[in-house]
Order: sequence, then structure tokens, then C-alpha cells
Amino acid sequence: MSGRGTAVRVHHRPAFALHPRAAVLLVAASLIGILAFGWPLLIHVQAGQNTAHSTDAPWIFLALVPLLLAIVVSEISEGTLDAKAVAVLGIVAACGAALRIPSPGIDGFEPMWFLVILSGRVFGRGFGFVLGASMIFTSALVTGGVGPWLPFEMLGAAWMGLMAGCLPPAIGRREIYLLAGYAVVACLLYGALENMWFWPFVAEGTRFGFVPGAGLVENLHRFLLFDLTTSLGFDIPRAVTNAALILVLGRPVLNALRRVSKRASFDPLLDFEPVA
Repeated sequence: MSGRGTAVRVHHRPAFALHPRAAVLLVAASLIGILAFGWPLLIHVQAGQNTAHSTDAPWIFLALVPLLLAIVVSEISEGTLDAKAVAVLGIVAACGAALRIPSPGIDGFEPMWFLVILSGRVFGRGFGFVLGASMIFTSALVTGGVGPWLPFEMLGAAWMGLMAGCLPPAIGRREIYLLAGYAVVACLLYGALENMWFWPFVAEGTRFGFVPGAGLVENLHRFLLFDLTTSLGFDIPRAVTNAALILVLGRPVLNALRRVSKRASFDPLLDFEPVA
């Protein structure tokens, strides 16, 4: 005797589902970021290190923050983002800012990044993007780290959270190893990216400086030499610290974030499947 029944499978959508309008805004913010990092390579202006991006950084910041707010408002208007998701975003951003207070980049010890990576993994790409930028902004206000570097740090952190939400599926120890490996790569790339915001303005006339009009390969070679000889001593400890935190604390933190996601119940979707 056999029969068939119906099973109910519950899916929880990400806190930021990135509907088309929000996705367009996210792409626009990323394009502004790419332009902000890259324009000195196209139109080089000789300036000292202390004046790097001193004139355009406020405009970049004024363009970035409204776009971040627009992404959130867009998801709220679509009905896919509710007060619970906004509360979770605020709490996690505050926790990340608190992690940065005792470690303002000294010797590369920055444990906040493991929280950005794990949150982007659990809550999705849009959440990771907004979280990274808002976490840097909040911590800058708390620690007094406001300057022309702030919008570039916000963009780098936003991209780190975004890409964490794009990692392939994995479970168990494989997921932890995947996230730890991503932390190493992401932290090293973040350090190199943050060098790019001021590198065209410094070290002119040296073998490490940017040469206007030179080929892409030559300038890339000079930038790699600059990165290896200046900030790698900070980038490697940052990468090792966050990878170690994920290996040690990744599983309990992931479980805690997933419990929050489940209890917040971001519009659970029900699938009815026939079973034997």
C-alpha cells in the first residue's frame, strides 16, 4: 500500500533581496567607487600626500551616502525590507564599530572584518554591501577617523561584504575553510585597494611612483612594488587575524547570525512538494 503526501519546505529570503531597482543603485555606487579610485590614473595632478583627494573626497562621500540610503529605501518601498532587517543592520554595524575602537589599524590588527564577511555570507550581498559601508562610517565617527580616506574605506568594506554574499554554497568545515580563505584574499586586496586611493599622488620621481602617460603594465609593476614595500606588513596580519577568527569563532557566529535570520523571519517562502 502506498500513498503520497505534501511536504512543506520553508525558505528565508536574504535581509536585502536586491530587487532590480536596488541592484541598479548598488551598481551605480560601485561605478562611482571605481571612478573615484581610477580618475587620478587618467588625469594625473601632482600633489603631496597630505592633499591626496582632498578636493574630491567630500563629493564622493556626498554621492555615496545617498546611494546607500536609496538602496535601503528602495527595499523598504518594495516591501522586502522591514523594521527587523533594519534593526539587525544597525546592531551588526554597531558591533563592528565596537570591534574597531580598540584596534584602529595598528599593525594590521582589525578584527571587524570577520564580522563583515560572516554577515554578508548569512544575510546576502546587499546586506553585506550596506553593512560594510555603514560600519566604517560609524566607526569613523566614534574614533575620529574622518578624512579624505573615509569614502574609499567605505567602498572597500562594502565590496568585501558584497563579495562575501557571492561565495558558492558550502556546509560544515568546508564553509569555514572557504570563508577563512576568502578572508585572506579579501584583506590583502583591501589593503592594496586602500593604497590605490593615494598612490598616484605620492612617491613621484621614484621607482615606485606613478608615471603619467606610462603604460598600464609599467604602472601596475610600480604599484605592486609600492604595495609590497609599504603596507604588506599591515595587510598580512590583517588577513591572518581575520582568517584565524573565522576558523575559531566562525561556526558559533554563523549559527548565531542564522538564528537571528530565522527568528526575524524575513518573509519566509513556503514550497509545497509532493512526497511518497
